[in-house]
Amino acid sequence: MAGLTAGLMLRDRGVAVTVFEKSRGPGGRLASKRVDGGSLDIGAQYFTVRDPGFRAFLDHHTGPGQYGAWQARLSYERPDGHWESFHEAERWVGMPRMTAISRALSQGLDCCFETRIHSIVRRKDGAWCLIGPDGEQQGDFDAVLVTAPPEQARGLLSESNLWLADDPVFHERPLAPCWAVGVHFPVPTGLGMDGMSTQHHALQWAANNSSKPDRDEAGEWWVLHGRAEWSEANRASDPDTVIETLLEAFTEKTGFRGVPDEVLAHRWLYARETARDDGPLYKWFDDHGIGVCGDWLSSGRVEGAWASASALVDRILKTATNG
Repeated sequence: MAGLTAGLMLRDRGVAVTVFEKSRGPGGRLASKRVDGGSLDIGAQYFTVRDPGFRAFLDHHTGPGQYGAWQARLSYERPDGHWESFHEAERWVGMPRMTAISRALSQGLDCCFETRIHSIVRRKDGAWCLIGPDGEQQGDFDAVLVTAPPEQARGLLSESNLWLADDPVFHERPLAPCWAVGVHFPVPTGLGMDGMSTQHHALQWAANNSSKPDRDEAGEWWVLHGRAEWSEANRASDPDTVIETLLEAFTEKTGFRGVPDEVLAHRWLYARETARDDGPLYKWFDDHGIGVCGDWLSSGRVEGAWASASALVDRILKTATNG
């Protein structure tokens, strides 16, 4: 989301932009996985729109019908075991899947998918050249914006022999892993809720993906997210063990004992914020023409990715104007 936001905002100001993405398509936190009969949101479960600028950005760049309100019945478990309803709020999802938003945003941008960048090298004329794992070169560029998680951003700068890799921002804002499990029940669960946050040591979140708008698959797909501490402790666990543990936790918290007919697991290595402070929304190293932004610098939310990228682009354009 941060990379697409920065790319679009710079393009709209007449700047030539190329977006490099190691995956097969755009997504990031807005990740979905194809399943029989539809798709499953295995990353962000919904997003909020608190800043009118974010709404304007989405409406302008995605077009109608790419996202809609999720009228979800959500509950959370208190430490004493009692359940309460989530506060009333507008919660939004991509339609018919979360990646509908990122795919719409990527239209019109020069995107190079399945392209991994290993390091960057500055030429004698000041332009940056991007180097792939096998030495393939991409460039030349006046500036480089890195929107990867902090561990990967630091790794890229370190491989490039840049002191920027030692900047405190990469060490102060680490991301914890998260196991995500999808389970499909051939019959409705009848739980009377669409999502829940629990106190279970392993299961933090469960959501009925089939309750989201424009999801037409038969039965119910549920997404289960592991707690950060448990996911870290089970970083190398076998996916079948992870599925069994989180499904048992789901049964314990809901009382539903239906047997799923399809399951899957996905491990996010860099998912959850572990530090919450008033740190910078972005980093801009003016002498190098290198910027860093991402949701990890702004609350870990989808809207935070937009806010971080927007602030960085504003800084870059102001620097260019003053320069």
